[in-house]
Amino acid sequence: MRVLYVVPYLGAKYGGIAKVVTGISQAVGQAGAQADIITTDADGEQRQPVVHYTWISEDSYRVMYFPCWHRRDFILSWPLVQWFRQHGHGYNLIHTHSIFAPLIAAVQWECRRHGWPYITTPHGMLEPWALAYKAWKKRGYYALVERPALRGARLIQATASQEAEHIRALGLETPIELIPNGLHRAEFEKLPDREVFYAAYPALRHKRLLLFFGRIDPKKGLDLLAPAFAQVRNKHPNTHLLVVGQDNIGFLPRAKEFFIAAGCLESVTFAGWMSGPTLYAMLRSVELHIAPSYSEGFSMGILMCLAAGVPTIMTEGCNFPEAGAAGAACIVDCAVESIAQALDHYLANPAAAQAMGERGRAFVLSHYTWDRIAQKLLATYERILAT
Repeated sequence: MRVLYVVPYLGAKYGGIAKVVTGISQAVGQAGAQADIITTDADGEQRQPVVHYTWISEDSYRVMYFPCWHRRDFILSWPLVQWFRQHGHGYNLIHTHSIFAPLIAAVQWECRRHGWPYITTPHGMLEPWALAYKAWKKRGYYALVERPALRGARLIQATASQEAEHIRALGLETPIELIPNGLHRAEFEKLPDREVFYAAYPALRHKRLLLFFGRIDPKKGLDLLAPAFAQVRNKHPNTHLLVVGQDNIGFLPRAKEFFIAAGCLESVTFAGWMSGPTLYAMLRSVELHIAPSYSEGFSMGILMCLAAGVPTIMTEGCNFPEAGAAGAACIVDCAVESIAQALDHYLANPAAAQAMGERGRAFVLSHYTWDRIAQKLLATYERILAT
């Protein structure tokens, strides 16, 4: 089977989608299919220093990069569309990632024009909060572009159970299947020593670190976290909030205003993007992870923290009730008081936090690894192609 994955970007600065697509491709390739990715060189405000128009072999999959025009996360690439128009027929199935992206819409239109089968993964972009945010921009585009593209797909992949319910509520008639994201177990079997992180951030060595791990974006709930953290810091004065994530849309100044208004900015470190050994050592160094999002598809940041054994508090908007049911994480309302109470509870009860972290690690490494998910995905591909 030959599968082509199409995604607007693989730049790490864009967050979890890039990690998901490379993870899927590697696992599907290891399972015996041919997995190729086409994408652009976009990377936030910059470009990745990559070779264009040439297959680059990775671990069990290939990637071809195309030049593009982009402004933050708005990306166009006529060369990619031209290549796809000429070569898309050589694949059994096309798997597109992301919506409200003109580049992806163009690829899906070519699929419908030629009768090439495709499936699509919205990655939480059809969640009620996401659709309501800047709805005046999305309403017409959804009706004219996204709805026909979604209806033309052979399947919509939901990555969380609540996401699947919300997509069904749109009345698209396209089959929907729940196939979650995953990670590679080997990445979390032996994490780097904490000293790797403290060497980069020596001022944080003796702090009780709380972690926010995700893009700097309105949907991520930093406006909820700021006043909640201010309350917690007053009761636990040695706590410090570490914000790890890229600002791709210019939201960072507004995010800092939340903490200024709450009177706690001096106890917050905005670290920007973090990767490699420093990132994994950081996961060993934090005491709690808090994900206060209004809306998520299936967060790779949450999955990584759980796999690393970091005790995790998340809001209902994170769409991961399975973790709460398993005792692997603490799930709270999207409200300042609920977040503050949960943070206070686990800071005051470190043994309970550690036990939850251990349950979270066991839960994720048992159920959310790419090798397990690739088998389900390949079975889904085969079923689609057989109909």
